[in-house]
Amino acid sequence: MAISRWGMAVLISFFTLFPAFGQLQPAAGGAQRVQVPSQDRVGGQTLMLDGWWYAAPDRPVAPVVLMLHGCGGMLNARGEPNLRTKEYAALLNAQGWHALALDSLTPRGEKELCTQRIGTRRTTQNERRFDVLGAVAWLAEQPAIEPGRVALLGWSHGGSAVLAATNLNHPDVARAAVRPRLAVAFYPGCEADVRRGYRASTEALLMLGLADDWTPAAPCQTLATDGPPRVTVLAWEGAYHGFDGTAPVRHRADVPNGVQPGRGVHLGRHPEARHASQQALVGALQRAFAP
Repeated sequence: MAISRWGMAVLISFFTLFPAFGQLQPAAGGAQRVQVPSQDRVGGQTLMLDGWWYAAPDRPVAPVVLMLHGCGGMLNARGEPNLRTKEYAALLNAQGWHALALDSLTPRGEKELCTQRIGTRRTTQNERRFDVLGAVAWLAEQPAIEPGRVALLGWSHGGSAVLAATNLNHPDVARAAVRPRLAVAFYPGCEADVRRGYRASTEALLMLGLADDWTPAAPCQTLATDGPPRVTVLAWEGAYHGFDGTAPVRHRADVPNGVQPGRGVHLGRHPEARHASQQALVGALQRAFAP
């Protein structure tokens, strides 16, 4: 059963010109491999991220959704976008929207963060925020994107990145010139933004599992507001972390974080929450992208 409340946001910018999508080389799975600038700098140089561009069929110019992976990364064992990335890209493309999946880990020499204890990670929400800000600004310069029609979509660690990149309490977010129409986060970790104080830059939708013992729902529920901008929270009884996936619920003893550190966490599908959350996602994007 879903519990809903309201209001949130996203903001972003960075001004750099890069080749148009049509000039880039195709990658696995029908996507095009692209290089996307982060606002992060390594050795004084702009960090370039790997991205996979999924163009909407027969739509040369369309809205776009920037997809942000969780702590496990977005690549499978073959180095290709994983099942979740492809599934959601197909869902978005079917609605006539482009999708860009961004890899924040591989260019930093990381494969996954899930088994790394919070506080020891080198790739934090600061780095993810820089990635989102850079990517949204870059998307705004691409001729394939309808002006102003950009949205964010993140899962878990990527959902937290959605929050970090839409919190006006960060000076770089407040300075950003480009604001996405909508921010959507599946089961993000919300504690950091609760402690910092959260001022949303655009409307947002948070989707949570009330049984989540990895990133608990309660802190995220406190972010709900009627706005403006509005932050809507939907939560499902009995749903664990990763409830929108297809794999059965399992216990991961190798995850050191969570509600009970050292005891592992649970994740896996919840058919009702999966179906309802994907419907809510499409509905929210339809409203956000409406003329």
